[in-house]
Amino acid sequence: MTLPAHDLETERAHLTASRTALRRMRERAEALFSTGENVAGDAYAAETLGRTLSRRVAELADDPNTPLFFGRLRFADSDHHIGRRHVVDAVGEPMVLDWRAPISTAFYRASARDRRGVNTRRRFGFSGGVLTSFEDEHLDRGEELGTASRILTAEIERPRVGPMRDIVATIQPEQDELVRAELGDSICVQGAPGTGKTAVGLHRAAYLLYVHRERLRRSGVLIIGPNRAFLSYISAVLPALGEVEVAQTTVDELIAAVAVRGTDAPEVAALKHDGRMATVLHRALWGNVRKPDAPIVVSDGSYRWRIAEEPLRRVVDEARREGLPYGTGRERVRARVVGLLQRQSEARRGDSPGDPWLRRMGRAKPVTDFLDAVWPAVTAEGLVFGLFSGADTLGRAAGDLLTEAERERLLWTKPARSAKATRWSAADAVLIDEAAGLIERPSGFGHVVVDEAQDLSPMQCRAIARRSEHGSITLLGDLAQGTAPWAATDWAESLRHLGKPDTPVVPLTMGFRVPAAVVELANRLLPALAVDVPEARSLRHDGELTVREAPDVDAAAVGEVRAALAHEGSIAVIAADAATERLHAALAAAGVPAAGVDDQTARVAVVPASLVKGLEYDHVVVVEPAQIVAAEPRGLHRLYVVLTRAVSRLAIVHATPLPAPLSPFSPVDQGQTVVL
Repeated sequence: MTLPAHDLETERAHLTASRTALRRMRERAEALFSTGENVAGDAYAAETLGRTLSRRVAELADDPNTPLFFGRLRFADSDHHIGRRHVVDAVGEPMVLDWRAPISTAFYRASARDRRGVNTRRRFGFSGGVLTSFEDEHLDRGEELGTASRILTAEIERPRVGPMRDIVATIQPEQDELVRAELGDSICVQGAPGTGKTAVGLHRAAYLLYVHRERLRRSGVLIIGPNRAFLSYISAVLPALGEVEVAQTTVDELIAAVAVRGTDAPEVAALKHDGRMATVLHRALWGNVRKPDAPIVVSDGSYRWRIAEEPLRRVVDEARREGLPYGTGRERVRARVVGLLQRQSEARRGDSPGDPWLRRMGRAKPVTDFLDAVWPAVTAEGLVFGLFSGADTLGRAAGDLLTEAERERLLWTKPARSAKATRWSAADAVLIDEAAGLIERPSGFGHVVVDEAQDLSPMQCRAIARRSEHGSITLLGDLAQGTAPWAATDWAESLRHLGKPDTPVVPLTMGFRVPAAVVELANRLLPALAVDVPEARSLRHDGELTVREAPDVDAAAVGEVRAALAHEGSIAVIAADAATERLHAALAAAGVPAAGVDDQTARVAVVPASLVKGLEYDHVVVVEPAQIVAAEPRGLHRLYVVLTRAVSRLAIVHATPLPAPLSPFSPVDQGQTVVL
């Protein structure tokens, strides 16, 4: 479109003024931070104020390569620029409204049929932080571009190198509804590749922090991803939106109470991740509680106090019925035993003994001996160690839940001398976390976002549930991309183990990132994946797809990388894990530097198929799909993941025949590039 020069210059002037205003806001916050200790009343207040102001300074950081605003709404009586954060002028008048503000909802949801009071919606085009263009939709005249918007399309298709970007400029109405869901609502998003499910989860976290800032700063927001490479990839999104205090972790890191130094056979690991193990651990722990069978006598140096067997039984029975964590229940029994002693003392002496007396009675040997007999202290590591060290202990706890073969599989052939000396496996760590949750409740978060959730085992789901018992969750995943041995085949079981069985499952099927030809190729695998998910669709009809049979796949891969280097954007060579070292060497020998998956800034990366989940690259070269499939039991699921990482060009090179679902490529098709 031909841009009115005066309008474009006016918008550029507003952008410059907004950046100046944001800089002034940051300088003001920095000045307050530097003098905060002088105005605080005490050391604690100074520390609290310092943390608040330090966070505020970080939130006001400005990236000159990122536009402060991306849209504008004109109503009959007002006019607002919509951007990544709230910016005000020197007298407090808004220059840019935060995209999360209520009025900004209209930018994403207004249409010609439902204008929401909007007369004109303007989208801005930027290059390197410089405003280059805009386009208007006159909704009051029935004009609506939708996905035909040139600027919207350009932003979605913009090449990438480096970490994931925010999508605040391109959020679609169905995504916006999920982003703005209420804090108390848990949601599960079944998202096909390229539908933006990860972005939806991250932007929902940012939105909830905006609407419920103080509440969530107290309880916290947690992002859980499948691995550190994925977390590195998404790490820049929330800071770009001004949210700098969101915890990000993996499930393994979340439950890392013990050092993992051992490994399990695959069938043993799968059994330890089975949800039945929660009941086995519960039985093993509470099987330690015994009914009192004798009175106790406690001396305080002046008198001997006797508590009969029957009141002691009532104390233990009441504590069990209250459903407390095991460790809390033990302390409750101690406190009530001391309470019985206190009442005897008060009746005899006529007044209440002081706190020192109560503490001394709680530590008295007859009381601690009684506790150790009827409600012994237990550690999480000790519980799991005892369970797998003795056939009788495991047999009593498992009962008819586990078969004899399963119990034999779990038992250690040569147990270590103690729990401390045990070489724990990653699956053991999940069980230890379950045991720890039975003994003491862990602190929880106000909201938890879980990505790639289809790979969570029932026991991993329970670990997350313990940390979101009183909060909500956003569950993100794609059942078709489940590659773990225990991957979910439907969401109902996962949601039950997460403690959110009534959570609605919302499908996202329209892709905005992966070209249609790539999606159609990947969809060929769906019938073989044994999951009931709708086929993905794509709005993008650009891009390239190449399927090439070559006797020397390494040389062919190098050639595809060289061809991709002629275009903008990131490049990934994805292969079975065992082939990555060889491909690194082939690229190096050809003079093409390539990084690993952890380097998000590199132009070219060689990525093991097992670590590519959740990542995106402009150009993807897939080497030997058949080897990727053969490398693991759920290899077809892994290949589905691999094929859908490309957002511009996908090249497949192979010498081994393609897996059967992909094999209907004729010899004429092989070796040709399909330009879409």
